[in-house]
Amino acid sequence: MNKKGIETAVGLFVLLGLAALLFVALKAANLTSFGRADTYTVTARFDNIGGLKARAPVRAAGVVIGRITGISLDAKTYQGVVTMEIERNYLFPKDSSAKILTAGLLGDQYVGIEAGGEVDNLAAGAVIKQTQSAVVLENLIGQFLFNKAADAGGGAGGPRP
Repeated sequence: MNKKGIETAVGLFVLLGLAALLFVALKAANLTSFGRADTYTVTARFDNIGGLKARAPVRAAGVVIGRITGISLDAKTYQGVVTMEIERNYLFPKDSSAKILTAGLLGDQYVGIEAGGEVDNLAAGAVIKQTQSAVVLENLIGQFLFNKAADAGGGAGGPRP
């Protein structure tokens, strides 16, 4: 192989490596959807959103059906308001529920939607009323330790025999 052919092959290899690196970076940042799907917007209110972030996935039965477009705080109720865009080909009943879930034990958080049984579907601008806030691992550990300390102390009656 001549020198020019080797240089061309190395150049193509470098370009292929850069393209793969760009793909991995976009995948890690949840920005792989270049096309703009037809979506509708719904909101949900949560007492605690935990570590939920904008651009996090919205899933139903493990399938990504949309993305979170915004997170804000309601100044009157002090609840987190999560705005989601859901693809139009996924329609959910009005009485569907939304939960903030975690991928794995310490993974990223996302919103999971469970379909209800209502005949009418959520429309653009609808609010999902039934919600379950994020489970914060630090709160669970603190509650567990508090309960164990209370059991070891014997409560109000002193130490146990």
